[in-house]
Amino acid sequence: MEQVLIDGSWVSANAVDGYQAINPRLDEALEREFPVSSWDDCDRALSAALRASSRLETTEPEQIANFLVRYANYLSENAAVICQTAAEETALPLSPRLIDVEMPRTVDQLLQAADCARSESWRQTTIDHDAGIASCRGSVGPVLIFGPNNFPLAFNAISGSDFASAIAAGNPVIARGHPSHPGTTKLLAEHAARAASDAGLPSGTVQLIYGMCPEDGLRMVQDPRTAAIGFTGSRRAGMMLKTAADEVGKPIYLEMSSVNPVFILPTALNARGSSIAEALASSITMGAGQFCTCPNLFVLPAGSDAERFLRSVAAQLTANPSGSLLSKQVLSHLQESVAALLTAGAESVCGGVPMSETVNAFENTLLRVASDTFCAAAGRLQTEAFGPVSLAVLVSDHSGWQQIAQRLDGTLTASFYADAPEDDDLYSEIYNLMRRKSGRIINDKMPTGVTVSPAMNHGGPFPATGHPGFTAVGLPAAIQRFTKLDCYDNVPTARLPQCIRHRRDHEPYTADSSECSEV
Repeated sequence: MEQVLIDGSWVSANAVDGYQAINPRLDEALEREFPVSSWDDCDRALSAALRASSRLETTEPEQIANFLVRYANYLSENAAVICQTAAEETALPLSPRLIDVEMPRTVDQLLQAADCARSESWRQTTIDHDAGIASCRGSVGPVLIFGPNNFPLAFNAISGSDFASAIAAGNPVIARGHPSHPGTTKLLAEHAARAASDAGLPSGTVQLIYGMCPEDGLRMVQDPRTAAIGFTGSRRAGMMLKTAADEVGKPIYLEMSSVNPVFILPTALNARGSSIAEALASSITMGAGQFCTCPNLFVLPAGSDAERFLRSVAAQLTANPSGSLLSKQVLSHLQESVAALLTAGAESVCGGVPMSETVNAFENTLLRVASDTFCAAAGRLQTEAFGPVSLAVLVSDHSGWQQIAQRLDGTLTASFYADAPEDDDLYSEIYNLMRRKSGRIINDKMPTGVTVSPAMNHGGPFPATGHPGFTAVGLPAAIQRFTKLDCYDNVPTARLPQCIRHRRDHEPYTADSSECSEV
């Protein structure tokens, strides 16, 4: 059985059970066995993280940046082996998905985090000279991260955005690996441990536990040694963790469920229906629909243009091959979701059942529903279908657009295809409603994909995430989740954090407001 990484060493787990990763394309178990740890492993990891947290308080930013750069370099040097393992465990294409797109993105996130650690741009230093008060953001302490199944590299608990953000602020991380890709996570953790040792970071800075019993996971969330939690995954699991965290007032940052509506307005549909249909079909099927920003719902005006559009989308979905899903569990949940949508009033246009000749695959699926039916059962018709599935909502009159927007839940994205000036008034009406419900407004392109940019917001109101004020992608903003605001009132200069002393020592100081403000 594979070892766990605790307090800087690979050690035998105190296992209560074990499991093997499954090759989803072949539905065959892979050779290595991974442990489900007992509370003893969790306890040791928490204590080591707490010790590391104390030492990281006095660790120079350059040292943390050095770790992130070394880690990024090790991943680049070993990309072929890591990505091949990820392809076996997830059925995601080796090229271009993993080695040409996701690995470079993962490396870039780590390098961007290194820049933020070095510059301390996340600190938001503010000084009131007259009152003798200064504030800045500081590390929060040990962070527990639960990674998802669909991004084995870029959102992995030990290499992804949550990890990079927490480390950049000087927090130790306990990564809980996802059972869909434990071998990939092990390789990542080996390089992270090597980089941490090279950089001289405390031994408990980076730790990995492959799994624990659900009750022990909730216990870790509530443990006083845990300072904050990051989670990406299903709404059901996220809400269980949130309930546990809320009971003890613990900050938890969740990414859960989002249908990512696309509004195709009348003039745009008439003028560009063919190209929009092509873009939509491609977005629905990209990665077998297993993206958190997959367009699971789109809205368009009822009529002949809409019928042509739906026929075009259905034809392309039927012609495109169905990709392998990440696991048998994903297939089962997808079947349940589609059944729930049909029961709620949706009608099938194409697809809707598993692929009989392919293991763990589901037909590319298009459903449709009238706007009045949608409005009457909006909650059930927003059931997230994690896979190549989308629901068309056909609007019969002008008021229907607003009624649909009013009934939509919080979402990561809201996309618009609208031609000026004919669609402008309708666009404004819907936008004014959707801005409050969406983390990212998109014009004239599909939502699939999230650019790693300082300006990016990968977040949104519930149930897309647990809090609308934070992003999981985009540095330095994503780092804010794993910090606390520290205020210093009448504290002598020698006792202040370096970021505040630097500002005072180099007055006058001018900086972007996101970095520093002085009054």
